[in-house]
Amino acid sequence: MSAATPAASTPDGASSAVANPPAADPPSSSNVSDIDRMVLEYLRARGHKDPEKILEDIQKGPATPDDKGKQPETSSSQTISQEELVKQLAIFAQKPANPDDNAFKDSSNVLHELSTLGNPQNIQNLISNIGPVGAEEILLLDPTDKHEGFRELESWVDGSLDMYRPEFRPILFPIFCHFYLDLVQHGFREAAQNFYSTFSTSLAPVHHTTLHHLSTITLPYHVQTDEVAQRFRSEKYTVRMSRSGFGLLVGWLTEGFGGEPTGTGDGFSGDKGKRGRAAIMRVVNNHLRFDVTTSSTSSVSPRAWEESTGFLSAVVPQTNGSTVDASAYNSAKGELKLGPAPVSEELRAETERTIRDQAMVDHNPAAQYDIHFARPAPPTGLVSPAITDLPPHPPSFKSVDVKREVEKVRDARKRIRLDPSALTPANLNTSQGNAARARALPSICAYTFHDVGEGVPCCEFSPDTSMLAAGFSESYIRLWSLKGEKLKGMRSDFQLTSIRDVSSINKIKEKGGSSTRKLVGHSGPVYSVAFDPIGGSASPPRYLLSASADATTRLWSLDTMTNVVAYRGHENPVWDVKWSPMGIYFATASRDRTARLWSTDRTSALRIYAGHLSDVNAVGFHPNSLYLGTASSDCTARLWDVQRGTCVRVFYRHDDIVSTLAFSPDGRYLATAGEDLAIRLWDLGSGKCIKKMTGHTASVYSLSFSAESSLLVSGGADWTVRCWDVKAAGGLPTKVRENGTIVNGHSDEHLSEKEETESIETTDLLSTFPTKRTPIIDVQFTPRNLCLVAGPSLSPEARPWI
Repeated sequence: MSAATPAASTPDGASSAVANPPAADPPSSSNVSDIDRMVLEYLRARGHKDPEKILEDIQKGPATPDDKGKQPETSSSQTISQEELVKQLAIFAQKPANPDDNAFKDSSNVLHELSTLGNPQNIQNLISNIGPVGAEEILLLDPTDKHEGFRELESWVDGSLDMYRPEFRPILFPIFCHFYLDLVQHGFREAAQNFYSTFSTSLAPVHHTTLHHLSTITLPYHVQTDEVAQRFRSEKYTVRMSRSGFGLLVGWLTEGFGGEPTGTGDGFSGDKGKRGRAAIMRVVNNHLRFDVTTSSTSSVSPRAWEESTGFLSAVVPQTNGSTVDASAYNSAKGELKLGPAPVSEELRAETERTIRDQAMVDHNPAAQYDIHFARPAPPTGLVSPAITDLPPHPPSFKSVDVKREVEKVRDARKRIRLDPSALTPANLNTSQGNAARARALPSICAYTFHDVGEGVPCCEFSPDTSMLAAGFSESYIRLWSLKGEKLKGMRSDFQLTSIRDVSSINKIKEKGGSSTRKLVGHSGPVYSVAFDPIGGSASPPRYLLSASADATTRLWSLDTMTNVVAYRGHENPVWDVKWSPMGIYFATASRDRTARLWSTDRTSALRIYAGHLSDVNAVGFHPNSLYLGTASSDCTARLWDVQRGTCVRVFYRHDDIVSTLAFSPDGRYLATAGEDLAIRLWDLGSGKCIKKMTGHTASVYSLSFSAESSLLVSGGADWTVRCWDVKAAGGLPTKVRENGTIVNGHSDEHLSEKEETESIETTDLLSTFPTKRTPIIDVQFTPRNLCLVAGPSLSPEARPWI
């Protein structure tokens, strides 16, 4: 039992000091019971000079009514009110049957538990006056316990063996969050801020976004209404540990030994250590779920421990009624068909014939040898789908299909080969380094929007790079011709009966026109636009899709510059829309937590992909059209079987909203990014995270792979375009050596100590291209590896995007 010092008070009226007989000598420590001795030791540890007198006053209890008025008004007493006692008294007693359980957790059973423990009757009366508040709740009211407990836990983790430290580190974050939320909820605002400033620094490199969000929670009302806080309160945070590591953790929590660093004196023993570990134990029991694996500590990579922590029970679908982690779920879904989509023999033969005929017309006999580009070698290690596996498509091909396939062959022949590995051993300050940079990095063409009013949420380049479309917050879409051609629509007075052939269509087109065009039809901000891919790089697109806050997706004809169809079905704003590589189907992502599959000839959705716990922010088709990727605000990305509508992969490791994704052209990888400032590269076959790429200092808006899948380009709110080596191992820069340091794979002798210690750029970051004040909202590779980027220019008065 432990008690805080009773606050001295001078109640209105008289005190009982004069009427009562003189107090007897303070009881010596040899004459008191065991529980009283514990109280005395506790009071001494708190710094009270006369603990025996305080104990005697508590045992005497309040004065009787007859004693009132018999004392001078100038005297004072040591009595405290019931409310003050509830706030200051902390009680813990072990149950005989379960030593880890508090006998006084339920105040209604306090008298029964005390009677079984043989405590004095006066102490029983004292505890019974607590009322409906249990002792377990009283323990929560001491802010020093949490500060001391977390400090000891962090010291224990840092002092553990190197082989155990990677699996112990993930437990710090959830305990930190719960301690901070407890302090805020109980009104200890200053203590919460002190706790945050003291311990958040060590957790910031991995969880900086969540920690920043927690720092905005400063009132009890915030804890009750904030989505992140309620998620910590209502869901259990999964932590993966080895059997031996879990045993060491339990041993420290119960006994307080093991892992303390050298020079800590008594280690984690003492009254403060016990109460601190008790506070940690409450979080462990109530809010954490341990996934104890039979694998040895040395057989699991440090990254694997990190990837197996979080709110897995909620974001990972249940299999046969049991909850599993993301890795086990992905393994249970079996092998995926990630190879390229097959091309019909008729279309392939027609493509090859066209290539030979064109070579003869151009008097270029060497061009006929480009046919081998039309039959690329099958990828190794991937299973290719059959034609019957693909979604239904027209049985016969059209001339536009032949033109598209022929242009693919030409693009493959004229493509600039990007080899990021050429930069690794090169010193960029030499002539050889400049040549290596030219081989590794793409040419980047940037487009900037000026005077955009309320903002440009989205934009996209057409596959043949002839047009640029942008959606605006003012509910309209604007098109630009990048070739300076006139964008003409139909005259307003034309009649359908006057259209007989192509020549008659040209007659009813507008006489004038300009290189820009405005499309009006939505009643809310336009969040996404997408050109149809049917013509590929061979011909201009004929249709445009747009998604809006008005919960609709619209199909626009670029021949007539009019809205053709409005697709309704989502109940909330539609954040993203993407075409299938086949050009017949498209997918949408919405705030209603679903993604949906549509076809252009139907106004209702064909499939609904439900399972995310928050907004679906982005969608994207796998290159072979069999799978659909989604990115969500629940910090996960998922891969869905397009036709069956089932989730076949869960990608869980981001620390904040996932806002964008991109598939590699070879079908092996998925890149995701968002508001946690990190880009993660995933292997689609296994569902495992290959590496984490950091360097952006603000949200990442867009990703794109080069044609060879060897280079990844990202754009974000930090006004930069960054190039990443997909094949490199990655990781943070190596530590400083006496003769310099290795940063991002290149030797540099002149980095300051501050730059060396604060670098967050991983070694797979090849180059950074800054803009003046332009957040990059779209990055896109052409089939020949030219990189196109675009974004709105911010005025100097405008606040930077985050």
